Amino acid sequence: MKDDRFKKTVIAMLENDEDGAWGLVINKPIGLIPLALLVDAALNTSEEREELYKVNIQIFWGGPVELKKIFVLHSSEYQSTTTKNYGIISISQDYNILFDIAEKKGPEKSLVILGYSGWGSGQLEGEMERDHWILSDLDSDIIFEKEPKEKWKKALKNSFIKI
Repeated sequence: MKDDRFKKTVIAMLENDEDGAWGLVINKPIGLIPLALLVDAALNTSEEREELYKVNIQIFWGGPVELKKIFVLHSSEYQSTTTKNYGIISISQDYNILFDIAEKKGPEKSLVILGYSGWGSGQLEGEMERDHWILSDLDSDIIFEKEPKEKWKKALKNSFIKI
């Protein structure tokens, strides 16, 4: 693709229907961010916030849409009131999951992601027709691979030809 933001990018596609498609980039780390910067200040006392500044969480860039929106892509054994299941993976979007991750009570595997990647109706299909995509099955080993640079290599190795 001509857009450098998507060069060697691995996207977990979550939904694709007549209205469009969306997914999360899983291999573009932004860096470590204190948990206190991700949660609403009104939720905590100043003492609690001080403790939250001591907990750093790895953050990933999920795509150029709604960059302030937080998604936690995680293994499906964890459930909260906001959890949406997608087979082998789930997404949650509440503060509690961030606290649970910080306290090692969260999902077995997780990625904290800011923003998402989205396509309008027919846009994704057009990109696929122009061979802008390499397709691979959704694989939790790739999604939760510890080394972000390995995700692209593994997805490429796991790819298949579209019919």
